[in-house]
Amino acid sequence: MKVISIVPRGYCKGVVNAINIAKQTRQNYPQQDIYILGMLVHNKYVIEALAKLNIQTLDDTNKSRLELLDEINDGIVIFSAHGVSDQVYQKALAKGLTIVDATCIDVKKIHDLIKEYINDDYAIIYIGINKHPEAEGVLGISDNIHLITSLNDISKLTLSNPKILITNQTTMSINDIQDMLNELKRYYPTAVIMEETCQATRVRQEAITKLGLVDLIYIVGDPKSNNTKNLAKLAFKHAHKVCLIENVTQIDHNDLFDEAIVAVTSGASTPTKLTDQVIDYLENYHNDEPFPMISKDIL
Repeated sequence: MKVISIVPRGYCKGVVNAINIAKQTRQNYPQQDIYILGMLVHNKYVIEALAKLNIQTLDDTNKSRLELLDEINDGIVIFSAHGVSDQVYQKALAKGLTIVDATCIDVKKIHDLIKEYINDDYAIIYIGINKHPEAEGVLGISDNIHLITSLNDISKLTLSNPKILITNQTTMSINDIQDMLNELKRYYPTAVIMEETCQATRVRQEAITKLGLVDLIYIVGDPKSNNTKNLAKLAFKHAHKVCLIENVTQIDHNDLFDEAIVAVTSGASTPTKLTDQVIDYLENYHNDEPFPMISKDIL
């Protein structure tokens, strides 16, 4: 069996920065309560590792970031890599919390871009995932931002403003984005288009498209991660079989039967050691070989 390690894969700069900020915050405030508003990055093993540093993650799919703040009365709050709205920031200040902002620089760029156009009286069309934390932060900027989650949403828009900006969540599928942009151009041919899929997301997706056809692709990552799910979605066009797994122990030996070429990649929030364990296991694979212990040294 030939094993292809797809490059690039795994952690992006925004994730590395967010994790380093969280670790440094614990060093700076060794005795204080530290909370992360939502998952710092979408990977449960990172969250578990942060918990061992006594950094508590507050996450509830039924609550917004604004609502989650009600659970913090004092201490330090870390804003995740996905960013937050100005309302969240101001509420945290009003509560007297110490704020540590781990927002990805690419997300900050989107916020600044949208605010610039909003101030110039533009309506904003934003392509994103409903209730995703990054989209939540963006939609909190203004009521004049219209979320598009699929091609079906486009015909439902009723915008009379001739000044329109179209942009998107940073972790979207480049293929899905292009399809929606093409359709939006038909409806709003004079709109300003600023496609803002982040470079890390783009190059990881492009690496799969350049792979050619293989028998099996493993995508290592958390199923809550949007960029990981988009890698898996794209991979189906380039492999006979695609498996999204969180760690090496989720490999099914039946999937490896009679497979000649197996490729491995991982989402931008997946710890490198988890992906390396998958690659090492496959490269030394023998039928029904026992799985190694999942790496505990994640951060």
